[in-house]
Order: sequence, then C-alpha cells, then structure tokens
Amino acid sequence: MKLTPDQQAMLAGDRGAAKQMAMRLLVDLGTAAEAPRLVPVVAAHVSGVSPLTGGHGLITFLKALGSDARVAVETTLNSAGCDSRCWREMGATADYVARQKRILDAYAQLGVRLTLSCTPYEATAAPLPDGVGAWAESNAVCYANSYTGLRTNRDSGLSALAAAICGCTPDYGLLRDEHRAANLLVEVECELAEPVDFSVLGDWVGKQLPPGLALPWGPVPHFRGVGAASHESRKALSAAAANYGCALLYLDEPPAADYRATLRFTAAELAARYAELAPRHRVDLVVIGCPQASPGEVRVAAELVRGRTLPAGRLWVFTAARHWDALRDEVAAIEAAGGMVLRDTCPEVVHYDRACVNHILTNSLKAEHYLQSGLNSMPTSVAPLADCIAHAADPALTGDGRASASSGASPHAATHRSAKAPQAGELSLTGSGIESQDAWVIEGEALVTDVPLTFLGFVNRRTGVVEEPGHPLDGQSIAGRVLVFPRGSGSSVAPYVLLGLLYRDRGPLAVVNTALDQQTLPACSLLGVPYAHSFDADPCLALNSGDRVRLELRDGAVALEVLARGLKA
Repeated sequence: MKLTPDQQAMLAGDRGAAKQMAMRLLVDLGTAAEAPRLVPVVAAHVSGVSPLTGGHGLITFLKALGSDARVAVETTLNSAGCDSRCWREMGATADYVARQKRILDAYAQLGVRLTLSCTPYEATAAPLPDGVGAWAESNAVCYANSYTGLRTNRDSGLSALAAAICGCTPDYGLLRDEHRAANLLVEVECELAEPVDFSVLGDWVGKQLPPGLALPWGPVPHFRGVGAASHESRKALSAAAANYGCALLYLDEPPAADYRATLRFTAAELAARYAELAPRHRVDLVVIGCPQASPGEVRVAAELVRGRTLPAGRLWVFTAARHWDALRDEVAAIEAAGGMVLRDTCPEVVHYDRACVNHILTNSLKAEHYLQSGLNSMPTSVAPLADCIAHAADPALTGDGRASASSGASPHAATHRSAKAPQAGELSLTGSGIESQDAWVIEGEALVTDVPLTFLGFVNRRTGVVEEPGHPLDGQSIAGRVLVFPRGSGSSVAPYVLLGLLYRDRGPLAVVNTALDQQTLPACSLLGVPYAHSFDADPCLALNSGDRVRLELRDGAVALEVLARGLKA
C-alpha cells in the first residue's frame, strides 16, 4: 500500500504516539484488504460511548491514547448511555453517570463533536458532505451508503477513530464502485404500510442468509417491489438490515448486481413475524426511537398521545438534541400525557433498572435485537407505533403476567444455520497475517463455527462465553482458544468488547477469519493478538472445535496445521 510522506511520518512516530498507533491500525486494515492507498476522509462518526456498550475496553483504550491525540477532521459521536438531565428518572446510578462523564470528557479532549446521536445524517444542521467517510454505528453506515453521497465502509468504532485522528482511511470495500453491486435479490410481495413493516423486513433478510455465501463486504440486498418509502421507513429498513452486517442496500435498480440468492417476502412472512414479536406478557415500558426518532416520528407519537393520560414511566421517546427546539410543542404534548422525551441517548445503550422494567415494547427490530442480547437480557416485543402507544396508555392490554429472561418475543435460534460436518485426517492451510505482526507461533485448542459472531451483547464481556441461543457456540468460552469464525456481524462496537476481554485475560489466544473482518482486526492490531485471514480453503469448514492446531506467521503468510483432531463439528 503506497503511503504519502506525511502518512509515512505518522507511521514512523514523527507525529506522536497516538497518530502512530492509529496509522498502524489503518495500514494493517488496508494491507489486509489489498487497498492500494489511503484516501482523505471528509467526515468521521465514532461509536463506543455508553459504559454499557464500550465498557472496560473503551475506557482503558481512551486512557491509553494519551494527551497528544486529536482528531484531524469533523468527527461526530454516537449516543451516550443516558440523558444527563434526567438520569435518575431513567434508573441510572451515580457511578454509571460518572463513568459516562469520563468517556465524554476523553472524547471532548480529542476534539470530537459531542453530538451524541446514532443518526449522524440528522444530528447537525449542515448538509451531509459527498465523498469518503469513516463511519461507525451500523445503522448510519447502511443509511449513508444507501441514500446519500457519502461512502463509508462498515468501520468499527476503533477504526473510525483511527481514521479521524489520521484524516484518512484505506481505499477498499464499499468505497470502490466495483464492490457496490447487489448480491441478494429480495422480492417484496406485500404492501409495507409503515416504518415498522420495513424494520421487520430488514431483520427478516438477515435471518434468512444461508451459511457459506461469499459476501466479502457483507450482504447488499436489492429490495424489489417496495415502491416509495418515507425517510422514516428508509431509516427503519437500514437499521434492521444492519443487525446482520448489511452496510449498503438498494430500493431502486442497482448499477450492478451479482445475486447469490433470491428471497421472497410475502404477506404471510410479515404476519408470521408480527405474531412472533407480539407482546404476551405485561408491558412495563414502551421505547420509541431506535435509531433516534426523526422529527416526523416524534410528531406522530405526539399526535397519538394527545387526549390520553399515560401512567408515569411507561413511555420513553428518544431523539437527537439537534431536533429539540423544533419539537418544543411535541415534547410538551408527550410529557403532558405522562411520557418522557430523552435526548443524547438511545434505547439499546441504556442500562435499565430491572426492579421496574422487565418487559419492553418497541417499534424497532434494531432495539429488539440488542435489548434481548446480553447487553440487557431484556424480554422485548415489537408492534406498530399506534399499538405501542396504546400499550403505554393501558398496562392491562396483555394481562398481569410478568415476562422472564427466557420469554423474549423473538428467539434468535432460527437465525443460525450451520453447514458444518465433523472433519478427520491431516490438514494444512495457508493464509495471510497483518502488516504490523512480523512473526509468531501459536499452538492451542480451536473453537470453530461457520456462523458469524456478534460480539456486542452476545459474547459475555467479562467471561468470554458466547450467550446467543441457537448459535452453534452458545455456552462456549472463547477465552484462551484459537477462535475460528467467518466474520463479525452486528454492532461496530465489537472491537471494544474484544479489547475488554483481552485486557481481562479472557480473550482468544488467536483469531482466524475466513476473510478479512473489519470488526475483529482492529483489536488484534492494537494489542498484537495473532490474527489470520483469507486461507486457501475455508478454515471454518475444515476445522473442528476441539482440534489441536498450530499456526505460524512468517513473511506475511500464515501456515495452519492440525496437530490432533477433536472431531467435534
């Protein structure tokens, strides 16, 4: 990868330790992706803000950056873990708020703009620039690539911050025309009447992906038959599709397509998902705004509550601070009815008080996906916005029965289909390492799956145990093992979860991916964890969990050898 003199100076440490660390990460990422160069970025958006999501890994990393670190381009920041004006009403603790303040202070010292919004395409008055960006926050990446002139890869929070500090990012993946082709055809054969229908559709697509599909930059679906879609519907579709790694989608005819699979979404599919997602237990809290609600969505919510009296603490509406002045009347109407309008935060990054909240209803499949994960282990149901408001107003709509952690509305088991079979015999594979790692030799027990792994919410950040019902690795610990999986999916905060595990000595011994994984490589680059990718055969299918393996990096190539078979698929 060709570097400019200034980029070479950053890599050599001539511009300070923080720029050197950031540039090394970008060179590792770019070299692994076969990027020819680094290109300037016009904007960056950084995820990893809430103590709930970023956690120990984020706080430790921000301390390690040092006082010389500053961002070089306009950089916005994702949602925080609470609204600082009313954290007590949200059930937060003083310690939680103090940890949140330390994180925000560290970002402010870097020069990051504290927009505290998961919708950077809405969070500022300035129009979104065309050009190359470095955005984390999965829903925003998908929205920007799909509907704006900004192009961005599915950066992790860590790589987006590195790009912001250096002012550049590797020229690969979705930045290049040849990679922006649709690879899935989704025939939509029913009417989508409101945003939550689009949310159900986006999440449904991720659940249908068969194992083994070659999708180097993630699923890129072309939704045919949708018709016109409002801004709110486009947001909902982008956010839910991003649950499973989608960073670009098409509602119009794509400029190029190489369909690897065709899916059909019918009225029966929509009805079946609503039936699965419907609340069956008493709803304790209704949350609206994941991603943060647009002015249009807040106005609709305000109209739905007019003339109602809601019991206290049953409706939270989340929106960006930038909208506040324009929504004074709507905020007043919602709060007069008994609801609470929150800014600077988002439903999925909040720590809920389980003494008061044990079952949430929402109109967002993004919220459902992460609230039911290990982030909160919160039973969560989904319904159209009008039904959500009706439940907020009437606690008796679903009776008095309380939900439990095992009674979530939408089990994840149906999303994980494995093509693995037990393997025997000798095996020798050759793959690639990363630029900053010169040589290493690792021997250990393999933990293997051919199903993508979501770190945020589905890998316990203290123990390293996979906690995702239906996943082949559910209940297994990644600690001290050679972790072999195709790629990461879901949240861009994944590297901070992995960093936290590594800081606690509960991380993997080494990481092996089928192809380059933009979410996993940054943490391995930063802490020197052996990382290998792009083998001459798929290691996820060629290896068993329990195999004793040896990996050696020499001259940029990684040799993988099975020393003894475990014979557990």
